[in-house]
Amino acid sequence: MDKEDNLGRVLALLLIALLVCVALYALPDEMFGYKIKKVDLLSDIRVKPAKASLDSIKQFLQQADTVVVDTVAIRESVMQSTGIDSTALALRDSLYKAAYAVEGADVSGTHIEDYSPGHIGLKRFFMALNKRHEMKRPVRIAFMGDSFIEGDILVADFRAALQKEFGGRGVGFVPMSSVTAQFRPTVGQKMEGWKTWSMLNDQEQAYVLSGTLFEPDKEGARLSLKNSLRYPSLTEVSSVKLLYEQNEKTRMQLVLNGEADTLSRVLPPTTAITQNIMTGDIREVEYIFSQTEGFRALGVALEDESGVIVDNFSLRGNSGMILDRLHKERCKELTEIRPYDLIVLQYGLNVVSEDMIEYGWYSQRMVKVVAHLQACFPQADILLLSVTDRSHQVDGRFETMPEVLAMIHAQRQIAKRSAIPFWNMFGAMGGENSMVQYVEKNWASKDYTHMGFRGGKELARALMHALLLEKEFYDEAEHALH
Repeated sequence: MDKEDNLGRVLALLLIALLVCVALYALPDEMFGYKIKKVDLLSDIRVKPAKASLDSIKQFLQQADTVVVDTVAIRESVMQSTGIDSTALALRDSLYKAAYAVEGADVSGTHIEDYSPGHIGLKRFFMALNKRHEMKRPVRIAFMGDSFIEGDILVADFRAALQKEFGGRGVGFVPMSSVTAQFRPTVGQKMEGWKTWSMLNDQEQAYVLSGTLFEPDKEGARLSLKNSLRYPSLTEVSSVKLLYEQNEKTRMQLVLNGEADTLSRVLPPTTAITQNIMTGDIREVEYIFSQTEGFRALGVALEDESGVIVDNFSLRGNSGMILDRLHKERCKELTEIRPYDLIVLQYGLNVVSEDMIEYGWYSQRMVKVVAHLQACFPQADILLLSVTDRSHQVDGRFETMPEVLAMIHAQRQIAKRSAIPFWNMFGAMGGENSMVQYVEKNWASKDYTHMGFRGGKELARALMHALLLEKEFYDEAEHALH
């Protein structure tokens, strides 16, 4: 009986072990944000599906049909909208080829790849920079992106470089509430009493570039902002602007620079985007709102009225595709009080997925997004950035995800079909396996996906260099053609 009992126990234990292994194999690929390595008893004999490699992706992209662009229609549209004739566009094309001695892709990210006829994709932005002393407003850039730039990663140093070169002070737009407030080094932000609406999960409200709206959820909702000492151009500004889109009888109390005096006023009623402006030597501000029924705000801008301002419109989890839902009339209202000369698009990294090498669907959606942005902001140029490098683990070591190359190919197609400029961030990082080097230098996160502030600084420097090279060509072409 003892032997039979022992055999039964052994069989029971084996059965339990088998059931545990089956349960472990049935676990999902990811739980609570962590990847799970499954237990597979048949792993040694199972035929594993072939994974895409960098070489196979390159071969696929070489054979992939590239989009056929109707260059005649694009040139006619450009001539009609800009007043530049076909001869001038042809001359610009010739000058561009002579200046760079290359056409198309720049694998190093040294240059901007301008796919507009006559290479005038940044003409309005460069014209604004050249005439900034004559303008009664700053040159303004909207830097759109996902979690890659939140906290002002990359954008902070790009802003600082532009303001050092062309003047201007201030962090620009700051939302009424933000998940990045605790680690954003370019502005000190404290807020209380706000309900957030986001276009990521709401389709009822009318959104503009920031993609968020805010309503007080109690009396005494407040926001305090303090300028940063980390960047010389951010320590003090000459104006603070409260942007709101809806109001009935809200009372605003404003404290400037921590002084004892409090400004109190009832904001004018409105159903359109408007702003309340205060001027002076401003280092910190505090807003307190009461009687807030019907009040809806966007944020506050800390800035000068000259030079260059760069607004960071990061929205965690945004693939860029939802921008085709920006409200055209609301965007026009925003333009009247806050015109933009350049819109930078940084998206796609959270779309990249293992074993997905065809991103034509994403390209098609983003072409529509670019067209919608051009309709909403007809006076702004648009610059599309590629994704950066992203690594995954293969046989115990990290290397570039092959799918990153497929996404960059799709993004370049977006630029070609939309006839806009494109910048290769992947190339500017150093190309294949550059993320590994960034992580080793502590320039990027150990998720091998997101950039750290130090890595963002390197990319900001490269972007600034590429823009100045492109501006140099623009200025020389303008001089040669006039």
